Amino acid sequence: MSGESGEYKVADTQARFAVAVRDGRKVSDVSWTPGRVLLSNRRLILAGNDGKRTVPLSELEGLGGRHDANQSVARVSNYVSFDLGDQVLLVAASEHESFERDVYRALLDQRTVTAKHPAIEGGVVQETEWEQARVKIDENGLNAALESGAFVKFDLDDISGLDAAKRTVNGEKKPVIEVSHTDDEGTSIETHIAGDPSRMRFVEAWLRKGEQRSSTNVDLSSRDREVLMALYSGVSPFEIPSFLGMDVDAVEETFERLIDLEVVEEVRIRREVALNSRGRNIASEAMNEQ
Repeated sequence: MSGESGEYKVADTQARFAVAVRDGRKVSDVSWTPGRVLLSNRRLILAGNDGKRTVPLSELEGLGGRHDANQSVARVSNYVSFDLGDQVLLVAASEHESFERDVYRALLDQRTVTAKHPAIEGGVVQETEWEQARVKIDENGLNAALESGAFVKFDLDDISGLDAAKRTVNGEKKPVIEVSHTDDEGTSIETHIAGDPSRMRFVEAWLRKGEQRSSTNVDLSSRDREVLMALYSGVSPFEIPSFLGMDVDAVEETFERLIDLEVVEEVRIRREVALNSRGRNIASEAMNEQ
């Protein structure tokens, strides 16, 4: 896969693939083909028993979105959909999250954009110049190395908002993404990124994952909110049942739900223990020795 100059392999994995849209029409009887997926920074190759299909990444118009034409597709919880305009291909890799990240790496790693950083800091507009930046996808988000030597990290967990606009950049109208995030010191900043429309489409799609993660309109019940507010005001997780007058099991269930919603993370697991008969004997002997 390194025949073409500058081409390098990004991923090679087992997967199932399917065609969801063919010649601009939805396929009603979508079926999965098992095989192997090879991905380079130039193309996607789907190799199954019935042959090999090569898709140049330059033909890709978009990523993401569900195409659940039937139950066999709807049952697959995670897949990447490759939108080629009049065709949509679905790829369900054995390791979905790392494959999806690899796809964005293939499309964006080491590509250049123009950035204004920080465009706004602590609510104040900065007189920052646009400069060239080289982007790189990492596990937690997107990094940009600016020409001036500055290094900007867009951690997906720190992105609070994203706006796409058309702006004049160095005298030219270009699509601009305005990213609201926090820096290492916790200061609220806004960085603007501009560039080639197709490239910006994928930068925006990747960063939107962060905005979705931090979205405050998560579907929370009133009990979820009470627990969150208690945690926020400094109440220890162990004290929440008595603080809110809630049953311990109900609080544990709420914690589970908040972990699933990625609103809280588990720091350590408390071990529930009860004495058995041997333990009771040892404890009573120890008490008698006091």
